[in-house]
Amino acid sequence: MRNRPAWLTTTIHFAIALLVGTLLGSIVQTQMNLAALQQMGVDIPVMQRLTTTLSDLVLFAPVYAALFSVGFVISQVAALWISRRLWNGHHRPVLCALSAMAALWATFHIVNYFAPMPTLIAATRTAAGMIAMLISAGIAGVVLGLLRGTRPQRAPARAANTMTVALLAAGMAGLAPTTEALAQSETADYRIDTVAEGLEHPWSLAFLPDGRMLVTERPGRLRLLSAEGETLTASIEDVPEVFASGQSGLFDVLLSPDFEQDRTLFLAYSCGTQAANHACLSRARLGDDGLEQVEEIFRVDPAKRGDAHFGGRLAWLSDGTLILTLGDGFDYREQAQNTGNHIGSIVRLNPDGSVPEDNPFVDDDTARPEILSYGHRNVQGLVVDSDDRIIMHEHGPKGGDEINIIVPGGNYGWPIATTGLDYTGARVTPFDEYPGMQSPLYEWTPSIAPSGMTLYDGALFPQWQGDLLVGALVDREVRRVTLSEDGTQAEDVEGLFGELDERIRDVRTGPEGAIYLLTDNPEGRVLRVMPAE
Repeated sequence: MRNRPAWLTTTIHFAIALLVGTLLGSIVQTQMNLAALQQMGVDIPVMQRLTTTLSDLVLFAPVYAALFSVGFVISQVAALWISRRLWNGHHRPVLCALSAMAALWATFHIVNYFAPMPTLIAATRTAAGMIAMLISAGIAGVVLGLLRGTRPQRAPARAANTMTVALLAAGMAGLAPTTEALAQSETADYRIDTVAEGLEHPWSLAFLPDGRMLVTERPGRLRLLSAEGETLTASIEDVPEVFASGQSGLFDVLLSPDFEQDRTLFLAYSCGTQAANHACLSRARLGDDGLEQVEEIFRVDPAKRGDAHFGGRLAWLSDGTLILTLGDGFDYREQAQNTGNHIGSIVRLNPDGSVPEDNPFVDDDTARPEILSYGHRNVQGLVVDSDDRIIMHEHGPKGGDEINIIVPGGNYGWPIATTGLDYTGARVTPFDEYPGMQSPLYEWTPSIAPSGMTLYDGALFPQWQGDLLVGALVDREVRRVTLSEDGTQAEDVEGLFGELDERIRDVRTGPEGAIYLLTDNPEGRVLRVMPAE
């Protein structure tokens, strides 16, 4: 019987080690995520644990293999070469294990640096999770070292190099993005005019009583435009200092209900540093030369690291109280279930930042009295209808974007109950719904990345009256969503304005009934949608 070629034996050994590392890494990742849920008191039966683990082996493991394989192959080729040259083939298991762990550690840091989210693999958010994942890579290295034996081999480098090329190609194929087209309105009975351009990532829009407009730009500028869109003030002075990085910066601007008399406005923004930041809320008076009497009236507690998931939308209730939406900070998702802090909640405040006496948690010594609802991921769409119903939407991860109607004191599930998956395909939780938690009115899977939202009540487009118009960052359009009269059902009817092919950050109904759009670009625009005539 002829011996196998050396390159084939090497390839088989590498394949076995890669399979071991991939399977172990996937299983570790799943168990660490489930352990985080259990620490919140969630009961996870054995069968659900098993099905979640199997689901991750199908959906997460291929993605993890693409991330793991490149660094693993390169590190193992180096370890085998060092072992052969310096120790005549000895100490291979130890060298292979240490190099595999180092390579995976480097891979995690490189991926997290370039990925838009702070931490791609959820299990590595904690030191214990990171160590467990590195150990899984180390075991794969030991397996390869043992398979290669102690005798020097002459052809591993060529075989490993061949595998490196193959795995790089497979990894790139596995990470290639996919796109899906959504329905567009078949009848373009509108025109879209550019009102202003050259704005840096505009985020929100407010109309002054005299027709002028205030536009926030994420880096921290508050711009004043004329009714025709001309820049009157490129950057209003004395805007609070913002922490601008990634998704952080200056968010919503909201006028006082008595603006004509008191000239008061409210700004939501992120403040602090990369290592310790908060979502903050300030009020100020709009003077002739800038903002006056600027005062911070609310700050999320505790501080957190990173630059993702701040929420930042504002709205008034009819009783004169103010609503501010917040986010979970991405890496702090379990804290959205902890009413002892503000992370992942919606808060309700008096205009001076004090706590309304009828807030749902004012008598709970273990909860923050500002909280109106909790269990949210990242709420960036908010409207209050004529019946004082609070309608909001929030980002899911990979799917699971939600529209909800807020019930005071309600728990909206994140991260215990969601239909969304992590960006890697891993299950966030075994549960789509959970006892005691509010189910969404509507959810999008795959994700549309919802942004600003308006409840259209203008006269220019009577066919859309009473509908939600929701900006979609990923779909690069606006989704029109109809609501039932009793608010118990919603339907995504169609996509609008997709011909722009731009990320829509905010959607507003203008005082004349036109629809205003903000495009989220370094050279963003303010657009006005009018009837075609």
